[in-house]
Amino acid sequence: MRSDKLCSMREALQRFVPDGASVVLGTPLESLLPFAAGHELIRQGRRGLTVIAPVSDILFDQLIGAGCVARVIAAWVGNVIMGSAYNYRRAVEQGIPHPIEVEDHSNLTLALALHAAALGVPSLPTRTALGSDLLQTNRNLRVTTCPFTGEPLVAVRALHPDVSVLQVQRCDADGNAHVWGNLGVTLDAAHASRTVILVTEEVVPTAVITSDPGRPVIPGFLVSAVVHERWAAHPSPVQGYYNRDHDYFIEYHHETATVEGFQAWLGKWVLGVPDRQAYLTLLPAGRLEALRVKQPAPSVPVDYGY
Repeated sequence: MRSDKLCSMREALQRFVPDGASVVLGTPLESLLPFAAGHELIRQGRRGLTVIAPVSDILFDQLIGAGCVARVIAAWVGNVIMGSAYNYRRAVEQGIPHPIEVEDHSNLTLALALHAAALGVPSLPTRTALGSDLLQTNRNLRVTTCPFTGEPLVAVRALHPDVSVLQVQRCDADGNAHVWGNLGVTLDAAHASRTVILVTEEVVPTAVITSDPGRPVIPGFLVSAVVHERWAAHPSPVQGYYNRDHDYFIEYHHETATVEGFQAWLGKWVLGVPDRQAYLTLLPAGRLEALRVKQPAPSVPVDYGY
């Protein structure tokens, strides 16, 4: 099972995510967030990134605090279980560690922006956001009218990211991927982006993928790199593999309330370790085992016979 797409996280990000790139990091909202990829971008000292996601939980907060981010395109940035994300607030309100630009979206307008790019059209119309403040702050949302009825609509400009880093449950060595649970904007991000990096919990034979041809969400011909990294989404959940680490989010909230606290956290969890495997050794004894799936719920098999 060899492919020239298989590579380490370090190699994939060095090759495909340069300074100044626009990067999708988190497509299914609160699950399947590519934390290991974000940490490696910090270790590589990436600068000037535009980070894109409907909801990134604390991943964007970490990248912002580490000085990697110039611009955020998102519907929400924070700590889902605790509320505020301190680095995000410090950057927006005080310019610490430096000012960032924010392009505010709703979940739907961001999804439409990626969908338009996936379809190859310059924009898509919607009724959503009419009357909202998004139209005053986001230059990529414009009030227009329907050419058939004359009713007011909002035109959402297509968004073409340079790279999407997509966390999946399993794929083959060529990047044909099975993803299940909440998909969010995963499919559109894959089709809208110029480059796709898959981070997978498992690399399986192609026969496993083709045995369920209705499930592949991401076709391999869109994928430039495949990174096999277990627990790469921790502390976010991967359905069927592990659950959300609520304690980690609570601890992060308390430890990063100050700049000094965040720098200490960053030194321990990101800069002080070379990779994801070393990161996992820092977790309290028994934490990973406690997160594993306790009640398997496999889907009912289907028969593709003819």
